[in-house]
Amino acid sequence: MKLKPGAGLHHVEIYVSDLNKTKEFYTWFLDLIGYEEFQSWEQGFSMLLGSTYIVFVQTTEKYNDRSYHRCKTGLNHLAFWAESTRQVDEITMLLKERGVTILYEDRHPHAGGSDYYAVFFEDPDRIKLELVAPPDDHSLDKEE
Repeated sequence: MKLKPGAGLHHVEIYVSDLNKTKEFYTWFLDLIGYEEFQSWEQGFSMLLGSTYIVFVQTTEKYNDRSYHRCKTGLNHLAFWAESTRQVDEITMLLKERGVTILYEDRHPHAGGSDYYAVFFEDPDRIKLELVAPPDDHSLDKEE
């Protein structure tokens, strides 16, 4: 079945514990993979790529005492396409330089399997993120 124009994911909205930390992190990361800031207001902002955008909203104080955990019911992680294995490697290095937690480091970059090239990491609220190379680029693994 072929997707109709305009079909697919429209947007994702995520409540965050610290909007300033989140904005610093996501505007940096998402800019690296082609997103642009789309909207901004006192309690939130959004980032756009094509026709899909991600919204980040400050959690109200009433609910900010409840922390996120990806193993509870709800969102487990967000995965983004990288342009190549090279981009996965470059962004992995940048994430490490920023002190971002890299997950499954002992199996990186094949934590998703031997034919899967990605970096898994956490945002400021410990939401798991993934940057995955296109399958046809995996043959380029570490040509050095």
